[in-house]
Amino acid sequence: MDQANNNYSVIISKRATQMLVNHAAFLSQVNEDVAENLVISFENAAKTLEQMPHRCPWLVGEFIPRNLYRYLIFEKRYLLIYQIKDKKVYVDYVLDNREDYGWLFR
Repeated sequence: MDQANNNYSVIISKRATQMLVNHAAFLSQVNEDVAENLVISFENAAKTLEQMPHRCPWLVGEFIPRNLYRYLIFEKRYLLIYQIKDKKVYVDYVLDNREDYGWLFR
């Protein structure tokens, strides 16, 4: 069986891209290498979703629809939040889990 047929397309939203840019910009004020590593780690994490995106756990919250979003942790404290529809993975958010992101659950 052709391996390429098992791949998912990963689509990163403008919102997720902007969130990543904001995190990297903040980090670059302290250390540009750390900021660059964050972006590289994100790219690598997103690429892994091309195969087996179902491996990651569901994002659970009182106001989050059940079984809609999954999350992948990268760089120890960042969350790549995505959903799967057919053979497409939609990355919707990039969050630093040290911040209050309760707005996501409302």
